[in-house]
Amino acid sequence: MFKTLFDRDTWQEIFGSIQKNRLRTIVTIVGVLWGIFIYITLSGAAKGLDNGFDRQFQNVAINSMFLWAQSTSMPYGGFKTGRNLQLKMEDAQYMYNRIPELQYIAPRNAKGIFGSAAPRVVRNNKSGDYSIYGDYPIFTKIATKFIYDGGRFINQADIDQERKVCVIGERTQSELFEDNENPIGGYIRISDVFFQVVGVHKYVPGGGFESDSDIFIPFTTFRKLYNTGDEVSWFALAAYDDADILAVEEDVKTAMRSKYNVHPDDERAFGSFNLGEIFNRVIGFSKGMNLLSLIVGVATILAGIIGIGNILLISVRERTKELGIRRALGATPKEVRSQIILESVFLSLTAGVMGIVLGSFVLAIINALTADSSTFPYTNPTVPLSYIAAALILMVTLGTLIGLIPAQRAVSIKPIDALREE
Repeated sequence: MFKTLFDRDTWQEIFGSIQKNRLRTIVTIVGVLWGIFIYITLSGAAKGLDNGFDRQFQNVAINSMFLWAQSTSMPYGGFKTGRNLQLKMEDAQYMYNRIPELQYIAPRNAKGIFGSAAPRVVRNNKSGDYSIYGDYPIFTKIATKFIYDGGRFINQADIDQERKVCVIGERTQSELFEDNENPIGGYIRISDVFFQVVGVHKYVPGGGFESDSDIFIPFTTFRKLYNTGDEVSWFALAAYDDADILAVEEDVKTAMRSKYNVHPDDERAFGSFNLGEIFNRVIGFSKGMNLLSLIVGVATILAGIIGIGNILLISVRERTKELGIRRALGATPKEVRSQIILESVFLSLTAGVMGIVLGSFVLAIINALTADSSTFPYTNPTVPLSYIAAALILMVTLGTLIGLIPAQRAVSIKPIDALREE
């Protein structure tokens, strides 16, 4: 086989055979090319979606969720339907004690969302209405906050001392401060109380309710400023990576129903938004896309390879006399078989490489069109080299196997019978 591979006469015969049947060969190659093209394109598209959603969720813990109180929809324990519930600070420890899968719990309060009026924020002669959040430092364990150089987020000292400090958003900075002015250390007035700016956060979409203009202050300061006491608007929770976030969500609601004397079947008493469930669905969709690309690509490649086998069978039939003469002149069955198999592998590999190049070109165009998109969850649609190597190995293997059929047909031709062919 290796001797045939480097034999000049063998390649001349192969190219001669291809030139005699150009149209038939091109159509067959296109069939294999299309299969590998579909495989590369779909795999790259699935990877682009996977990368896109990773980017969207990069600042939020994978196994995270939000929990808030609503009103009861069922009477229970002497209470009527429609009882309004209110989360409390003590609920955090209550959940920690009963649900070991919970890693982080962050109480949160806010003004300016969910229908509440946004507080007025003033600096010198500039002002605007912005959402204000009261947070603990642990919140950054659940949803990362990207703070520009020179600044920081809320820390524990701010909580303990009820400091009047704040972290503002990019748009807040642009609207309240001059273009070349450093806001760090400056003061703004929130609800007629002066706060010192200690950081500017970069807005990254991907979860929660925040925007690029939000202002974060210590939870304890928020409580004092707006007289909220131990009330909590909602909890941000994160479970350990190996935990079943759907089961954790149900356990959290069950615990809260028990604590607030709510009917066990009342699904409306507590609301929740499960980011972990959404992330798992995205992962499942991505895996489904990869499986689809594999099935469709391999099926199309197989159909194309079968086409190569058919064209070589026709070629062997048309070259019966030529093969007979070669056998009569001393060509061994092994040499004849090697030439046919080599021709099959050559056509398969050529089609495969062309399909890979074409697929990579299409993915490069898609990447260029989506590179600057921050809202659409899609980025860097690439195919791992291991996938490409596996595809080429598959092409060579299938090309060899399918080439055995016409090769055996060629070897079975008896020289005397071939010479009698007209």
